[in-house]
Amino acid sequence: MRIKLAIALSLLPALLSAQEHVTVKGRIINEQGNAVEYVQLGVPKLQIGSISAADGRFEIDMPCDTLEFFHVSFQRATYPVTGPADDVVIVLHEQELPPAIFIGGDTKEKYLLKPGTGLLKSVGIITTSMRSGHPSGREIGSVAQTKKPFLVKNILLTVRSNHIPSCVASINIYRIEGKKESFVNVLHKPIYFDVAVSNDPQDYDIRPEETLLLEPGKYFIAFQIVGCNNEALQAFLAKKQEERKIWEMSMDFNIYLKSSYVREVALGEMEHLPVNIGVAVKGLEYR
Repeated sequence: MRIKLAIALSLLPALLSAQEHVTVKGRIINEQGNAVEYVQLGVPKLQIGSISAADGRFEIDMPCDTLEFFHVSFQRATYPVTGPADDVVIVLHEQELPPAIFIGGDTKEKYLLKPGTGLLKSVGIITTSMRSGHPSGREIGSVAQTKKPFLVKNILLTVRSNHIPSCVASINIYRIEGKKESFVNVLHKPIYFDVAVSNDPQDYDIRPEETLLLEPGKYFIAFQIVGCNNEALQAFLAKKQEERKIWEMSMDFNIYLKSSYVREVALGEMEHLPVNIGVAVKGLEYR
C-alpha cells in the first residue's frame, strides 16, 4: 500500500501539469456596474496570471481551479472555474479605507531609496513579455528599508527605452513581512502612469495621490505594465515566432547592483533577483 501511495504522489505533479486548460472570458465591474480597469487575476499556486483591460474585460486559459482577482481599491474576489465560460461577470466590493494617520514632530527631506551602482549600461532588461492577448502582469522593481516613519512624495524611475505603444504602467508597493517573506499590499489607490514610445531614456517622477506613510520595515516597490495598444499587440502576436524582433513590444531598464524581487505573472510567486531596475523614492522622514 505504501509503495502504491508513493507512486501516486510522485505522479501527482505530472497529472496536475497535464490538466486540460479551458478559456474563461468575462468582465469585472464594481457595485455600481461600472468597469474596473487593470485588475490582476490568476491562479497563484499554478503561476498562471494576467491583467484585465481598461474596460474590465479579461480572458485567461487555465485548468479548472479557483480564479482569484485583486485590485488595490477593492476586496479580493474568487471564481470557481469548472469549464469554459464566455461571459463571466465578477463584481468587486470596495475596500473600506482606514482613517488618515497624522504624525507630529519634525521631518526632513530624504531619499529613502536611490538607484545605486549601475551595471552594463549598454544593456537593458526586458521587463515584459507579451505572450498572450494581455500583459502577463510581470512585476519587477527595487527594495527599500526604513527605520523611521516615512512619507512618500516622489517615486522616480528611468525607462531606458520603450517600444510598447499606448503603454500604461503601475507602481505597486508591498510590505515584506516575516521570515517567509509575505508580500502585503500597502496601497489603497492605484498609481498609474503612461510610458511614451522612445528609443531614448525617459525620466518619470510619479507622485502618489494618497497619503502614503510607510511604517518602519522593508518594502518592495514594483513596476508593472498593465495595458497597451491592443491592435499593435495582436499584430505582434500574429507574426510567426521567427519573424518577431527581440525589441518589439518590449521595454528596457538599466541594470543596478542590488538584490530585489521579480514576479513573472500577476498574483504569482515572488522570486529573488540579484539586480534591480533603479527605482528611487523621495519624501519626508519623521525624526
